[in-house]
Amino acid sequence: MSAELIGILAVGATLLVGLGGLVLALQTRTDKRLDAMEARLEARLDEVQSELRRLGERVARSEGLMEGAGLLRVVSQSAAAGD
Repeated sequence: MSAELIGILAVGATLLVGLGGLVLALQTRTDKRLDAMEARLEARLDEVQSELRRLGERVARSEGLMEGAGLLRVVSQSAAAGD
């Protein structure tokens, strides 16, 4: 092999190793960012779930108060479906 060919192959190998390192570094950074985003998303979903639970409790309480005051008539599902 000539010196020029060895030089070209050495530069090519160096570029491949450098690009491989860059890809791994960027992949690691992306994974960390995705993990952080996932944690924030889970926290927000937990907040939404608890807020929906509180809202359901408030609606149930309001329905109970209206029903107790005679303002709301509860219709069973079978009567609503025409059975």
